[in-house]
Parts: sequence; structure tokens; C-alpha cells
Amino acid sequence: MISEKRKKEAERNFRRYLEEGLLKKGTNDIAKEKYIENADISLRTANELIQGLLKPHIWVIVISYYAMFYIANAILLKYGYKTRDKIAHKVTNEALIVLILDKIKKGLLEDYETIQQDALEIANAKAESIVESYSLELEKRSRFQYNMLEEIKENKAQTSFKRATEFVFEIKKLLRE
Repeated sequence: MISEKRKKEAERNFRRYLEEGLLKKGTNDIAKEKYIENADISLRTANELIQGLLKPHIWVIVISYYAMFYIANAILLKYGYKTRDKIAHKVTNEALIVLILDKIKKGLLEDYETIQQDALEIANAKAESIVESYSLELEKRSRFQYNMLEEIKENKAQTSFKRATEFVFEIKKLLRE
């Protein structure tokens, strides 16, 4: 779960990133479409690696994370924000918490319309889990990519792919609005 303290920290960082120019206001439909295309290609590639005879789990994790990164930047562009090159992954993470979390909650509430009393709890937990999965995959990708561990468990790669698939699916729903 994303704590209130973490949400407040993300809001402070978001404002600071705007002031420092690490995040700019602006849109770019061509870049947004390219991000969506890259997210789709990344998911297909990760799926092909999982289905293949060789199991390069590190690359499933890395590619799954990048599917999330690309689609996250597409939705940020839709809402008028563009990350810059410097610490783009961290900036994207903070912007998701500040700008997108509540939109995912709203979309999930609409999806779970038939669930009456539990809808708010389910949507909050689900939306926070989806946005938090970006942070988890960012950390995992960094840990595995840069520490170059020799043995990476297949279930970690499967988890990365599942999270990326769900994340891309939910963000694409917002992109269609």
C-alpha cells in the first residue's frame, strides 16, 4: 500500500521536479503514441521470452518494467506533463502517484460498479497496488540489472510480466478517456 506519508512525499517531489525543470508541462501526441507502441512491443517481447525455451529472466524483468515506464510516460503526456532525461524513472514514479493514482481509483470504481459496499476499499487497494508496482519493478529492475545476479527465479520474471500487463491495461483505459 502507498502510505499517506509516501503520497505527501511524492507531492513535494513532484512540485520540486516542476521547479527544477525535471518535469515540464506540455504535450506531444507523437511521443505519446510512440510510448504506447513501445509498451506494447515490450510486453510482446517479454511474453515471447517467457514462452521460449530459453528463460532469460533478467530480460523479462527489464522489458516488463520498460513496458510500464513507456505507458506511464504516455499517460503523463496525455495529462500535460513530460519527463526530462535526468532521473526520469524517479520523476515518473512520483508523477504517477500525484497525477494518476486517483484516476485509476476512479476507473476501477466504475469497473467494480456492481460491488457496492466494498468498492471503495477494493479500488483504493487495487489502484495503489498498480501504481506501487511501478516502484517495486523500478527497484527490482535496478537491483537485477546492475547487480547482475547469476540466478534469477522464474517466478520473479512472471511477477514482473503480470504487473506490467496489468499496469499497461489500466493505463490504456485512462488513455482512451
